[in-house]
Amino acid sequence: MRLSFPHTWALLFGLIVVAAIATHFVPAGVYERHDEAGRQVVDPDSYRQLTAEPAGVDDILLAFPRGLIDTAAIVFYIFIIGGAFGVIDATGAIGGGIDAVARACSGRGDLVIVLLMLIFAFAGGTIGMAEETLPFLPGLVLLARRLGYDEITGGAIALVGAGAGFAGAFLNPFTVGVAQGIAEVPLFSGLAYRLLVWLVMTSIAILWVLRYARRVRSQAPVSTSDATLEASEAGVLDLRRKMVLGVIMLALIAVAVGALEWQWGILELAGVFVAVAVVAGVTGGLGADRTADAFVQGASGIAGGALVVGLARGVLVILEGSQTIDTLVHAVAGLVSDLPSWASVGGIYGVQVMLNYLVPSGSGQAALSIPVLAPIADLVGVTRQTAVLAYQLGDGISNVFTPTQGYFMAGLALIRVPWTRWAAFMWPLQLLWLGAGLVLLLIAHAIGW
Repeated sequence: MRLSFPHTWALLFGLIVVAAIATHFVPAGVYERHDEAGRQVVDPDSYRQLTAEPAGVDDILLAFPRGLIDTAAIVFYIFIIGGAFGVIDATGAIGGGIDAVARACSGRGDLVIVLLMLIFAFAGGTIGMAEETLPFLPGLVLLARRLGYDEITGGAIALVGAGAGFAGAFLNPFTVGVAQGIAEVPLFSGLAYRLLVWLVMTSIAILWVLRYARRVRSQAPVSTSDATLEASEAGVLDLRRKMVLGVIMLALIAVAVGALEWQWGILELAGVFVAVAVVAGVTGGLGADRTADAFVQGASGIAGGALVVGLARGVLVILEGSQTIDTLVHAVAGLVSDLPSWASVGGIYGVQVMLNYLVPSGSGQAALSIPVLAPIADLVGVTRQTAVLAYQLGDGISNVFTPTQGYFMAGLALIRVPWTRWAAFMWPLQLLWLGAGLVLLLIAHAIGW
């Protein structure tokens, strides 16, 4: 008998219900927080219990709309990206460009996958590329199809590539920089070992994606659910379409430079793609009305995936509203403190992995967990550098697996792959990453890194 997985929406709503039930058994509690370099950081000795406020039926029903409010920036960012690519697709530029690349790379698809994943992994390890992968996904899916692969392969190039780099980051200011600052470890110290970690995590990711891609090559049918994609692929790369591709390249450069040099956030990145939609429509000869129609069609095509980001946030909404997150951190930190030093490394690692399902933000997780776990690491003989690495790996490994991670669910929306199908592809890689991370942490502990 074949097992069937629940729909992504049903799964996420089920997690909200489970979280709400748990609030009736987990005591409410809170750590005091103080401002440190613009971040709210917990005082590890300040935990105290509060009067319980368990979630009720009304909280369950309001978790989705509250989640949408909390994630409004990324939800509308997805709509705008979808609209912009709807305009670009209507010009035929994507199809023409993909055809040209596919012809140039004929017979060398594996090499294309390796090179592109290395680029994304490097970006993940240095500038913390995560949400910035989203604009690349529609084009990568088309490229993967033209090379004989499927949409999961195209999505994995960016999501898994950047995810591997993010987990094994060596210069990521949002994880390594924040965590080392809170743990009072010299900023970006331990670079040599972090480069080794990055190389191991990235190599595992590339080998896994290649293994999958080779299995599906020439067997993945081109989706017929969106006629505009098929129509655009037949296009010729004329001057207008080349100009549109130039607009895309300039936009992606602006995204990279803006995120790295000017600290652009989701708002600024969304503005870039509003400009892309307008300029591509004019350059591609669509005119105002056709540009507007294409934008609306592109945005409406990913509405379900955009809205699911708010539903994914619902679990955190429930736990924050009942003030049980700090209690969970306090409880698991207490368990780790009773372990011998070598086992504490794995314990801290496990805590961080679990926390990432509850607190998907890397910097947010650092601000919550590092002040609590760093002093425990001192007590059990684990260096703070190793504790930071445990946080970094625990935070990064599940980013492209957990359905509570907003940008990741947005990515699945853009490549039109349900979470259950992606999970079937990803869970063995998750185990490989988790195992490799544990080995790397035990080595770091053994050498007193």
